[in-house]
Amino acid sequence: MTGEVTLLGIRHHGPGSARAVGAALTELRPDAVLVEGPPEADPIVGLAGTAGMEPPVALLVHAADDPARAAFWPFAAWSPEWVAIRHALDAGVPVRFADLPAGAGFALDKETDEASVDEPSGDDPIARLAAAAGRTDSEAWWEDVVEHRGAEADPLARFAAIAEAMTAVRDDRVGTPGSPGAAPTGPAGRRERLREAHMRQRLRAARRAGHRRIAVVCGAWHVPALAAVDAPGAARVDRELLAGLPRGPRTAAAWVPWTNRRLTQRSGYGAGVQAPGWYQHLFETEPERVLPGWLARAAALLRAADHPVPPAQLIDAVRTAEALAALRGRPGPGLAETMDAVLSVLCQGSEVALALVRERLVVGEAVGRVPAASPVVPLQRDLDRLSRSLRLKPQAEQRELALDLRRELDAGRSRLLHRLRLLGVEWGRPAARCATAQAGSGTFRERWQLRWEPESAVRVVAAAPWGTTVERAATARAAALAAEAGRLAELTDLAERCLAAQLPGALPAVLRALAERAALDTDVAHLAEALPALARALRYGDVRGTDRGALADVARSLADRLCLGLAPACTGLAADGAAAMRDRLEAAHPAIGLLAREGGAALAERWAAALDGLSLSGAVPGLLRGRAVRLLLDDGRIGSAQALLRLRPALSRAAVPADAAGWLEGFLAGGGALLLHDPRLLALLDDWLAGLPEPAFTDLLPLLRRAFAGLEPAVRRGIGERIAAGPVPGGRAGRAGTAEELDEARADAALPTVLRLLGRPAA
Repeated sequence: MTGEVTLLGIRHHGPGSARAVGAALTELRPDAVLVEGPPEADPIVGLAGTAGMEPPVALLVHAADDPARAAFWPFAAWSPEWVAIRHALDAGVPVRFADLPAGAGFALDKETDEASVDEPSGDDPIARLAAAAGRTDSEAWWEDVVEHRGAEADPLARFAAIAEAMTAVRDDRVGTPGSPGAAPTGPAGRRERLREAHMRQRLRAARRAGHRRIAVVCGAWHVPALAAVDAPGAARVDRELLAGLPRGPRTAAAWVPWTNRRLTQRSGYGAGVQAPGWYQHLFETEPERVLPGWLARAAALLRAADHPVPPAQLIDAVRTAEALAALRGRPGPGLAETMDAVLSVLCQGSEVALALVRERLVVGEAVGRVPAASPVVPLQRDLDRLSRSLRLKPQAEQRELALDLRRELDAGRSRLLHRLRLLGVEWGRPAARCATAQAGSGTFRERWQLRWEPESAVRVVAAAPWGTTVERAATARAAALAAEAGRLAELTDLAERCLAAQLPGALPAVLRALAERAALDTDVAHLAEALPALARALRYGDVRGTDRGALADVARSLADRLCLGLAPACTGLAADGAAAMRDRLEAAHPAIGLLAREGGAALAERWAAALDGLSLSGAVPGLLRGRAVRLLLDDGRIGSAQALLRLRPALSRAAVPADAAGWLEGFLAGGGALLLHDPRLLALLDDWLAGLPEPAFTDLLPLLRRAFAGLEPAVRRGIGERIAAGPVPGGRAGRAGTAEELDEARADAALPTVLRLLGRPAA
């Protein structure tokens, strides 16, 4: 304590510290409050007390000309800084942030890769204090002595004890008690010295403004340094130190919603809280009711999930948690003891049930809100307007959204989500397409996985230079992506995305770039990669009523060139190249089918002819020949008899075994049920395998295993049963004889060896 100034040293995001700060401020009745945080947020700090502001929230400060350079200061209801801000606003006294400006921090970031802005590098003062108390778990020790501690007769006594402890730790570490410059060396030390010098300067400014009862809420580590504000020469040292502060960029600040889940991640100011839901419970609940209240909430949650929890188990769980705390030398049950009791008693050892409690209660699903008056970029305002009109509420938990594009509301939701993805705002990610869409019979349904992440606010700010509305920004961004695209497939994918997002203003630039690139690209692999996205785009255009003429012309041109160049591009490929081309072939085949259904019957004939030529070319790897035969068979272009005629030479004794195995893999990739329906195919395959020399069979075994591993389990089982039942009808083994036509001479020759293996004397 320094007379006019009261230093309240806290741990960021600590519920016990938050309660103590509230009690201390009520006792002190300060006429000004300083809080550790970015001074750029002073103009908007008053919004914390307005209607519509619900924590968790965060202060976002970003560089005005480079929004990606940003930093967050998150606050929960149980954050001591938030309690201090609300107390000052409710009392009508000024509240200001006192830390180093965020802009200066951005400039320092260019000079160092320093990861933390909170604690000094290489030292954990809480761990040192815990060790002095004979405890190895610093987190549990701090919880016991601060966060779980109840109210005290003297609200300031706790902060006096914290200041004394931190002074001892800092003096022992740097050997310069109370010195303004006492801090570790190196980049982290320089940043810390600058921060503390700026805090002292802000404290002096509050005095000059006429305030006489000033309360400062800051990290406990900084208390000894701030207590030296009146040390001889301290003001001169601080001025000289801050004179070397690098000039930072112009910045802007805003409040943004935060989430409990995001509080658990180590990012921003003092984040990394692993149990925000538990801390909320500690903050809101009287100490004697913490344990039973938490267990009652856990029991209600488990019962709602159809996990039985009899009332008697609550009593057993309380006793278990208290017994565990006593055995571990703790004054009362903490989260570890409480959750151990939940697992063993309420969940009856079920980790699945425990995971539900952790997800819903320990972490929690809270999502904050900010008032409409909070400053935001125009793009954010348009997004807020659209999300309200489309009834899309940002939520922290992941959920699935099914859309029917024939409905106006769902079509609008789809447009918004697709446009945001073009801007890099991943509010939603497309889930797997429905079966009908995959089959090409309809694209009027979409499924999305939605989750609003707080970082999305930064991405919206970063996208703001592209336009003031979501549609204008997405249109401008798509045009820029078209100019930057390096590959044909990137442009076709972009065209598909523009149609899905219904951006008619972007299509001319995208289609112009696409036509130019398609006319110059002669690589068949590139054409095959690009075609599927174009075909899907045409289907989207049909559903959404957009003009598809120019896009259809480009798609048909690519398809024609693919038909002409397919066989030469597949000639002489090595194994890896053949596998890659097989994947492209499989993607292009349904795409050409879609184009044919859109009025390209002649295209379907040309594609079938290309596949037929591919299947008959001896210079093409067996993998591709076999795949081409199967595609023709599945499309009804050839019958099983013709497929058998092409399979027979591929599996003949003259064929190279590895090439034959590749042919088989490509042929079976479409499913193996035809081996059961057509015994001639199975018989031919059986004969080929039976006739392989032992070394060749051993070498081909991995290839064969891969070919058959892709078949449906029921098909594999059926083939096995068919083979185990005896010689396959139609095969050479089936024609050679049965059990009644046993070759006794050959059997007699093997008899001595069989008897020796059985340990029986020879006859």
